[in-house]
Amino acid sequence: MTPPLAANTHSTVPRPPAIAFEGPAPNLEPAPRRVLVKEVNWLGDLVMSLPALRSIRKAWPQAHLAVLVKKELAGFFAGCDWLNEVIPYSIRKGWRGFGDQRQLVAELKKREFDLSICFPNSFRSALWPAWAGVPKRAGFARDWRGPLLTHRVRPHKDILECHQVHYYQYMLRKSVGVNGAPEDCALTAHEPLRAKMKLWLQERRERPEGKLIALAVAAAYGPAKEWPPARYAALIDLLAEKYDAECVLVGAPSERIKCEQVAAESKVGAMLAAGETQVGEAIAMLSLCDAFAGNDSGSMHVAGALGIPTVGIFGSTRADRTGPLGPKTRILYKKLECSPCLERTCRFGHYDCLKQIEPSHVLAALNELGVFA
Repeated sequence: MTPPLAANTHSTVPRPPAIAFEGPAPNLEPAPRRVLVKEVNWLGDLVMSLPALRSIRKAWPQAHLAVLVKKELAGFFAGCDWLNEVIPYSIRKGWRGFGDQRQLVAELKKREFDLSICFPNSFRSALWPAWAGVPKRAGFARDWRGPLLTHRVRPHKDILECHQVHYYQYMLRKSVGVNGAPEDCALTAHEPLRAKMKLWLQERRERPEGKLIALAVAAAYGPAKEWPPARYAALIDLLAEKYDAECVLVGAPSERIKCEQVAAESKVGAMLAAGETQVGEAIAMLSLCDAFAGNDSGSMHVAGALGIPTVGIFGSTRADRTGPLGPKTRILYKKLECSPCLERTCRFGHYDCLKQIEPSHVLAALNELGVFA
């Protein structure tokens, strides 16, 4: 029998509701014909902005809808056939970056967008469409960029206490009058990439009849978000022992070493996908898995949005603000006096908020989600 969750290990975290959208919404007339959305710069944030992006599509179904996104993240939209265009970009550092920006702005100008919407808060995400001459430009008036926006919104203090998915929805409502459903976060993998990842798995699986569990054992933010490698190794062995399940370790190329460490520490080992897949391929890989467990990371958000059973392990960050979206999610965290601290490293050096979560707790959460029913 799988042990129950510890009394102070929570599988659900109440999320504060979004604040009311007070006042009348702007009416953008005439409806835009060509809309550019500057997307955010992290994989997890892309997932949390997805409901807002889909609400733009629904508001103006006849418009040409394009997203501007970092080149390395462009594959995120491979399965979004409701978009008309994905514009990838890459800006080098130093003086060469100025030339890259000029070239990007020239490309945007040629496309003749009549509305741009900036999801990030950065100055240059508002500068580029202004420089390109886009006549209507919406976004939060932050980072000294208010004068660059024609439809600017100042974030209500309470919106910073809501789940981040509401942040983008609030801006859309208050700037251009677009309403959306925060729960509309479904992500679809690209079928050709799913076929490619099926073949990848077939060539590597040792127990193809068992369940396939994806694990994200690293996180870009720092060790205060990372469950100890030894716990992941123990979880891999526990899954194999009890359910003959097999694990695949997912993540960015920079996380490969940590994945290798976990696989080597476990008795049964695991497949290593970290560093071998682009973003679109990683999404396809996750869509083929029976479940996911891992740190608060981009992979966690993707898994939840794909609708597979997802267990997120939280340490220093706020699960009520950045917990996974989707219909089959659970959250594990320890509510200590010092948590959530939002720090990259534990100021006390003990990382107890993570260490007190046991592999059996993760297994119990997966069972709650019906993975092994």
